[in-house]
Amino acid sequence: MSALDKLKSRFSDNLETQSVTGSVSKAIGILFTLLLLLVGMLGYLWDTEPEQFDVFTYTQTQVSTLGVPVVRGSTTVATTIGLADNLLHKRGGYLTNDISPPGIFMDNVPNWEFGVLVQIRDMVRTLRNNMSRSQSQSTEDTGLVNAENQFYFDSDSWAFPETEDEYRRGIKALDGYLKRLGSDDQQAAQFYARADNLRTWLAEIETRLGSLSQRLSASIGKRQLNMALAGDTAASQSTATAPETQVKTPWTELDDVFYEARGTTWALLHLLRAVEVDFKEVLENKNALISMQQIIRELEPTQDTLWSPVILNGDGLGLVANHSLVMASHISRANAAIIDLRRLLSEG
Repeated sequence: MSALDKLKSRFSDNLETQSVTGSVSKAIGILFTLLLLLVGMLGYLWDTEPEQFDVFTYTQTQVSTLGVPVVRGSTTVATTIGLADNLLHKRGGYLTNDISPPGIFMDNVPNWEFGVLVQIRDMVRTLRNNMSRSQSQSTEDTGLVNAENQFYFDSDSWAFPETEDEYRRGIKALDGYLKRLGSDDQQAAQFYARADNLRTWLAEIETRLGSLSQRLSASIGKRQLNMALAGDTAASQSTATAPETQVKTPWTELDDVFYEARGTTWALLHLLRAVEVDFKEVLENKNALISMQQIIRELEPTQDTLWSPVILNGDGLGLVANHSLVMASHISRANAAIIDLRRLLSEG
């Protein structure tokens, strides 16, 4: 073969190699683009909050599955189970502990999940410590002890053990308590609908909503006086603090707080409707049923459709909306109504 032929052959081989390499690179680029599109589509589909469910229908379904009738406390316990079930089985499943795309890149729904989880924990703790016990010296319900322990498991654990598995055990423990409530031969399992028990749970809500309201209102920053020792001349604290502070939620956390508030109020709406059923006679006796209904009415707008793709942070009276302040307004009004309701239950 002549030198010219060898040169032509080598040139041809180089062209073929470059062609193959270019084809492989193009194929990898296409696959990567398709993967990004798939992850983006999943993220879009998963970035939604579940619809509200009817607590009466859900309770009927739950007790029918367990083969027991609806009794005092069934609606509250079944609704708590429904919240936990939605937490785990909504579109996309439980996302807080995801370590793979798109869940690992999402923060709105995980913050929503945390708001719901806190309300589940508060209710299960109140069930264990108050609503299931006739007095402070009575024995705790072992099923509720297990349920509380399970729901206080780390919300971020993705393996060994997985958070979802622990919460499923919590749901199973609540199922057992619900079944025993409706069984005539399980008289140790009780639910006591008393005004003091309701006040205890409402006090938990009051502190949660008060904190959320402050964090939401701090979206644009505000000067706040130190009120820690106000109203008690003998009060003291561990270390001295400034008489005035500048409170502002970082802009990177605005949507986190907003969606946590959405999750909190979503869960509360269901629990308040359930409590309205189980404590109806107590509320009527205190002439406070309308007060409970007004709290629910104040919280309902917090679940209105959010049309903006991002959480806006206008200065309150400017051209751009401030979603955090709108949410804070609804929560503050509901919290004020809860304070009035607790006073009615105590003095009415």
